[in-house]
Amino acid sequence: MSASDGRFYYKGDRLKPLRAVCQVARLGSVSRAAEALYLSQPAVTLQIKALEREYGIRLFERVGRRMSLTREGEALYELARPLVEGIDGIDAEFRSRMRGIEAGELRVAAGSSTILYLLPDLVREFSQQHPEIQLALENVTGRDGLSMLRSDAVDLAVGSMLDVPNDLDYAPVYRFDPLLIMPLDHPLAGRSDIGLADISPYGLILPPRRLTTYRLVDLVFHSNRVPYTVALEVGGWEVIKQYVAMGLGISIVTGICIKDSDRERLAVHNLGEFFPQRSYGVVVRKGRVLSPAARAFIDLVKPGLFERRDYDDTGHSGR
Repeated sequence: MSASDGRFYYKGDRLKPLRAVCQVARLGSVSRAAEALYLSQPAVTLQIKALEREYGIRLFERVGRRMSLTREGEALYELARPLVEGIDGIDAEFRSRMRGIEAGELRVAAGSSTILYLLPDLVREFSQQHPEIQLALENVTGRDGLSMLRSDAVDLAVGSMLDVPNDLDYAPVYRFDPLLIMPLDHPLAGRSDIGLADISPYGLILPPRRLTTYRLVDLVFHSNRVPYTVALEVGGWEVIKQYVAMGLGISIVTGICIKDSDRERLAVHNLGEFFPQRSYGVVVRKGRVLSPAARAFIDLVKPGLFERRDYDDTGHSGR
């Protein structure tokens, strides 16, 4: 083999080290990238070092426990990502185009409240329009849903986000008011001027502290220097509403969970003066080639949702 043939062979095998760079950049660690690529850690490290030697640059630096791209690494990643994503997704994309929209499956990650209150009408309409698509709803917490997105275990997620990581894209669609709920005979029921200090003496029933609602309540009370007490931590809006109706405490919930029938047993007061609205929308991984089924579901949520963000035909953001 001549020198020129060797160079051509190396160029032809360039996808492997570029894929290693993209996985380490996306996952933040060589070990996690190795697992995703079904390679050993030394193999991934060697592929990255080969590129660094060729270009005479350093691609990554360690920041705490995470491997972060250098400025040069960021430039290479932006060039390599659409190429790697396009090649890795070509089989699924080709099969989808050959079969058309009326075949395949769609996996959606969502939390319990989203599945219970927001998705039923969307799922019914999607199933009626695309009966040949096998739809799977993964009932997971927000953190687990994002992990599934990053590993491509799901096509998209639907839910609420306060902080959006750089590798994901979140498009809010629905907004709900924060509400104080109480038993009908509670001392605050019927009052129109309820403030945080009025809530302070009463025990709150909240979701577990690892969830967004608990963190938001804690942030608002502390930033206003108002003490509060938690009477009970329990998961699920339906359980919380039941316990509030039983007189075990009061709660601050998102309007997504309050139905007309709830107002027959609970007093409801809007806390929009103190708490922000909660948005719910669609989350996708940046650079992910969206399947026709995923695009159809997103268009059902809101037509042209990600087109407003300058996505091209491969799902890559042009921002």
